[in-house]
Amino acid sequence: MPDQPPAELVRLRGSIDNIDAALVHLLAERFKCTQEVGRFKAEHGLPPSDLGREAKQIARLRTLAEEAGLDPVFAEKFLAFIVAEVIRHHEDIAAQG
Repeated sequence: MPDQPPAELVRLRGSIDNIDAALVHLLAERFKCTQEVGRFKAEHGLPPSDLGREAKQIARLRTLAEEAGLDPVFAEKFLAFIVAEVIRHHEDIAAQG
């Protein structure tokens, strides 16, 4: 039987697991909101992406990341991944008419 990890490691991993769960729930809520945006855009004939908004969000997120001690390059990559998925959803919604 393998040795049990030290209690401190178990505690730290538990914290990571809790944060991961919170991130998943927050992302789910974010995508619920962006689905509503996608429906609104489709109903009003707006394009799936908004480059001006995306640029503002990137700058905002980079600032937040810097203030939080998170690598702003990582934060930008993370946002780009999310935005790409949102745009895909918006395109799907628009295609459904």
